[in-house]
Amino acid sequence: MTKVSVNLGPIQETLLIPLLGRAVETQRSNGLIQDEKAVKIVESLDYDFSKWQKSKALIGATLRTRMFDQDVQAFLSENPTGTIIEIGCGLNTRFERLDNGQARWFDLDLPDTLALRRQFFQDEPRRTMLEASVLATDWMEDVAATGGPWCFISEAVIIYLEATQARQAITQIANRFPGAWLLTDTTAQKMVDSQPTHDAMRYLSQESWFRWVCNDPHEIETWGANLRLVRSRTLLDADPDLMKQAPLQMRVLSRWLPWLIRGKLDGYWLNRFLVESAS
Repeated sequence: MTKVSVNLGPIQETLLIPLLGRAVETQRSNGLIQDEKAVKIVESLDYDFSKWQKSKALIGATLRTRMFDQDVQAFLSENPTGTIIEIGCGLNTRFERLDNGQARWFDLDLPDTLALRRQFFQDEPRRTMLEASVLATDWMEDVAATGGPWCFISEAVIIYLEATQARQAITQIANRFPGAWLLTDTTAQKMVDSQPTHDAMRYLSQESWFRWVCNDPHEIETWGANLRLVRSRTLLDADPDLMKQAPLQMRVLSRWLPWLIRGKLDGYWLNRFLVESAS
């Protein structure tokens, strides 16, 4: 079988980490996720995944995906005909796993990523790929036309921007889409500084590393864009039923020795923001 070539920019290459994580966890007994599409994509790509095969970051990336899945499911429960926007969709399969048959979905990413994505996915009546940067604004016209409500997901995307760019991306979404949900992760200084020894990022060039430092997610509430932090979680705050599906070592550490790993995870938060109407 002819393999599919991977021609991605440095930051875009990081999308392969969560892809591999979902594939590995799908193949593990009682794994964190069931994503046969991810398994098939990994098998189809002409890429050396061996550097990450034993990386603990694969577990964290998949746990993060499942935790954001729960937020998306909560949104769809309240807004079954709402609109989901995957910012920097990469090779995500959230539509395949969570679609309720009614919602509208947009997959936003850069040209090189969407060129690869189109090898495995195609537009559908309720699902559209948008070729653009999150820093642009023209793509918002298509999204706004749905009438909302909207849920924007930035899973390991905005954290790769410079601080001024991260603020620009978040505030222009908030200013355009009142009432929207915004799901995004944030990284503290210690997480940014740890990348040279991170068991996944260290195999990539520094161009691929995340840059945005946000030591307190509440800081985003001060940006004057009517953003309210609804909740903020670390990976250790995953629901017990979800944590039961984690590998044994993580389950033991999280239950009996949480202090041992909390120090490493406290600088990385999964956040849900609500864009409130201007008063």
